[in-house]
Amino acid sequence: MKDFFKFKGGFNINENMKKPENPFKNIKMPKKSLILSIPIVALVLFYLLLPPINWHSFQFWIYFYIIAIYSSLILGPIFKIFKKISIALIAIAILIGALSLSSIEFFNAKRYANIIEKKDGDFKNDIAEIPYNKIPTVDRDTAIRLGSRKMGELLDLVSQFNIDESYTQINYKGNPIRVTPLEYNGLLKWLTNHRAGLPNYLVVDMIDGSARLDKPKENIRYSKSDLFFRDIARHMRFRHPTSIFAEINFEIDEDGTPYWIAATYKPRISWFGAYDVEGAILCNAITGESNYYKLDEIPKWVDRVFSAGQIIKQLEWNGKYQSGYLNSRFAQKGVLQPTAGYNYLAINDDVFLYTGITSVAADQSNVGFVLVNLRTKDTTFYKLSSAEEFSAMASAEGEVQEKSYDATFPLLLNIQDKPTYFLSLKDNAGLIKMYAFVDAQKYQDVSIGYTVEAAYKIHVGEKFIDLDEDINQEDIKEEKGKIADIHNVVIGGNTHYYFILENKDKIFMTNIELSDMLPFMKKGSEISFKYIDKNDKSAEVVEIIK
Repeated sequence: MKDFFKFKGGFNINENMKKPENPFKNIKMPKKSLILSIPIVALVLFYLLLPPINWHSFQFWIYFYIIAIYSSLILGPIFKIFKKISIALIAIAILIGALSLSSIEFFNAKRYANIIEKKDGDFKNDIAEIPYNKIPTVDRDTAIRLGSRKMGELLDLVSQFNIDESYTQINYKGNPIRVTPLEYNGLLKWLTNHRAGLPNYLVVDMIDGSARLDKPKENIRYSKSDLFFRDIARHMRFRHPTSIFAEINFEIDEDGTPYWIAATYKPRISWFGAYDVEGAILCNAITGESNYYKLDEIPKWVDRVFSAGQIIKQLEWNGKYQSGYLNSRFAQKGVLQPTAGYNYLAINDDVFLYTGITSVAADQSNVGFVLVNLRTKDTTFYKLSSAEEFSAMASAEGEVQEKSYDATFPLLLNIQDKPTYFLSLKDNAGLIKMYAFVDAQKYQDVSIGYTVEAAYKIHVGEKFIDLDEDINQEDIKEEKGKIADIHNVVIGGNTHYYFILENKDKIFMTNIELSDMLPFMKKGSEISFKYIDKNDKSAEVVEIIK
């Protein structure tokens, strides 16, 4: 029977009609394990590096190349085609290089210049004057000190938690504040506290410097100091794997609910050029619920979408490339640049970045300044010749040079329709000791005071006796009434007045510098004033109110 299946020529159907050979037949178990390691390595690297799965991200291509090279090392000895993967990787690298080259400023100068668009504004009409008692005085460094002091008062928390030093400046119910969450005080404290979450966030009032720990409705369960899938960056990446985002800011809404805000980016020029905000992801820090919003749909309570560094970079492009790339390098005709510092202003429940605009020659003067809304990127340029901010800082420091105080970067305010720099003066320990108003156009005109009120009133020409730096503001009292008796005496060439009020035993003292109306005061005159007690029987008047 076997011979029946044999044909002339030696063809044997039993030998030649076999099943196809299994390509994995000769693969040993260790090689199979290595193949399975490829997706494992890909997942682990994704977990650790958190790259966006987006072709417009360099971080994605780094991740892609690591996985591709690892895969070729594993599969190359098994499948010949994978030995040629290096050729494909080189071709992709050349393509990426070409796309990167097409995105550079040299070829796209005008497009880079127009990434941010400025409109002209009117200083007097756009920038409203704010009362001196509403001027923010607390910068980030001071906020950190105030926060540390507040945390040190709470012994039950300080041993378990630290304060995250982000201190985001936002507008909260119409007031400028800095807000930041707590963070776990190391791995052991995370192990014992992470189930409950973070109990508080810190709020620092930028006007009066008060610091408080607010408690949300529930504890914060997603944060930068959490681990694994409650780490806020990892949580957002797994919820939004294709979004390109970097900086994640902490904010609270008008109800005090904590959120994490991550701006999302896309290139505006070619494949990799001029990344700009296209929207934002808002993640509830308590529940972890997150939603993506397009730029024009972001809720108005959000204050920080655009980062300061990004805005400054776009202002640099705008100032350099208006007349092309070559002009920015050689002739430099009309080339402008933002000054080396910036600050924030709270206007109409939004936070604005402020910086001066100066010529590239850096001639210690500004041609104007810009205000940029950090939620919408609406940018207004105010053409206004003024002293460059660092010149104003040096002028203020020169007024008290014997004290060796350092000036903070100033705010530009509208004081009686004049552009005026406001800044604080700090000692070597970083504590605010004095305040200064500097005329932005005549920066030699400097008004210094131990309080904002004193510096302001001196600047606007009101009669005011500045207080000594050791005087506590809580010691200042107000009084009003009818004068029962008044007398004057000349001391050191100045006329001083002593008076008592009806039904009061205390003697009040002041001098002619405080008010031009003092010579006309007499028995029975109504007077309202502020004073500081010197002892039980006498007091010094520091301000005549009426």
